[in-house]
Amino acid sequence: MSPEESKETGGISGALGQTGAAVKDSIVGGLKGLGEIESQIVSVARQTITDVLKGTGEVASETITVSKEVFKGAIKAGEEVGTGLITGTKNVAKGLLLGVSDVGGDLTQAAGNLVKGAVKGAAEVGGDVATVAKSAVMGVMETAGQVGWSVGAAAKAAVGGALEAAGTLGVSAVKAVTDVLVGAVEGVKEVAGTLLPKGREEAGEEGKPQAAPAERKSPSRAKTEGSTE
Repeated sequence: MSPEESKETGGISGALGQTGAAVKDSIVGGLKGLGEIESQIVSVARQTITDVLKGTGEVASETITVSKEVFKGAIKAGEEVGTGLITGTKNVAKGLLLGVSDVGGDLTQAAGNLVKGAVKGAAEVGGDVATVAKSAVMGVMETAGQVGWSVGAAAKAAVGGALEAAGTLGVSAVKAVTDVLVGAVEGVKEVAGTLLPKGREEAGEEGKPQAAPAERKSPSRAKTEGSTE
């Protein structure tokens, strides 16, 4: 590893080493004091991703890494105080997307990657993957207008990230995430079909293709036509 790579890695590790705790403290403190919890979470997440990206410039890979750690902090905070999971994770997503926008990063790529990080983080700490995925997607959609981005495009990118990450956890995770997003985001089923066609086939009640029933009907149709004549 070169000196530059070592320096970058050390900087990232140092920043992320405090990120989860900072987010957790912000959420717990905000909930206990009933203060400006939403702005606190958004600010911490936004500043964290901005600092890391300014130091590395690697929006694609670092967004997933930072997102995972920040979401883990938010999830742990929600578990500690017994509430605030949705509020916390949604505002983490808002802050992360705003931070990427601040440094001029690719928003489509960032939206998908930050939701991937959310799903991975939830899985690592034993959180509710589907709930976290939904709140992260909603956070991205609510922030789209603030950064001059189409809500539809934001939703597609975020949902794609959620389903792709869920796909690494298994078919049951894909189904859980899809089910919880269907009622919240229009077009989820279409996105799922595009990204994870194999997953949908495996999740079906019958693994047989639809061509078989059609072939069985053909002989009966022939007999019917013959008897009519």
